[in-house]
Amino acid sequence: MNDLIVKLLGLPEQASKHAAEIDNMLALVHIFMLILFVGWSIFFIFTLIKFRQSKHPKANYEGLKNHMSNYVEFAVVIVEALLLLMLAFPLWAQRVGSFPLEEESVRVHVIAEQFAWNIHYPGKDGIFGKRDIGLVSSDNSIGIDRSDPAAQDDIITINQLHVPIDQPILVYLTSKDVVHSFALREMRALQDVIPGMEIPLWFTPTKEGKYEIACAQLCGLGHYRMRGFLTVESQEKYKNWLNENAPEIKETIVEKVESVNE
Repeated sequence: MNDLIVKLLGLPEQASKHAAEIDNMLALVHIFMLILFVGWSIFFIFTLIKFRQSKHPKANYEGLKNHMSNYVEFAVVIVEALLLLMLAFPLWAQRVGSFPLEEESVRVHVIAEQFAWNIHYPGKDGIFGKRDIGLVSSDNSIGIDRSDPAAQDDIITINQLHVPIDQPILVYLTSKDVVHSFALREMRALQDVIPGMEIPLWFTPTKEGKYEIACAQLCGLGHYRMRGFLTVESQEKYKNWLNENAPEIKETIVEKVESVNE
């Protein structure tokens, strides 16, 4: 059923645990819209035929006597309220109110800028190092303070986010300059990125592969260049990637990934 929904609506593939729920809601909304379109189209054609000028050369200012149209409008309002109260709001509350525990998740900071995604992983100690705007430079894009003991083992990548499959991913989003929008279509995850704020986002990937990280907000003349990649891979490949980037500091993080799976 979900595959049919994705195909009919032209949606990206479902690659996260909550994607099917999002698509089911979208399908119901589109079905309701189709019913409205067909219903109002039939009513429009009916009025054109029934009240045509050749049959009614003189206008009747009294209009219709029944209240069928009022009943239909009332039914539309009820259906829309049910969609909001029984589907949209509960789904939103579930996503916002059930964030995974940090110790059970892969945690990353994503710092947006014109026009790139800076990815910040904690090191062996599992603590994100301090960042200082005064330290931002061409070779230190997020201003990480390497004099901070917690920052000495941190990993920084640009436009490349690697995560393991079937494990909650907890992303903390912020921006260095303007409003951006962190969009992972296949994960059905999207969040505006606001300067001066740190906004959390989470998802659980269920399919290995390479997916695009897009900016869904027009953020400047180079907006089209703000493109990154999310790589979802097996636990083993993810551990290898951690080791390749910082082999001397990744033992604790690797053990954390293994302990969660156990």
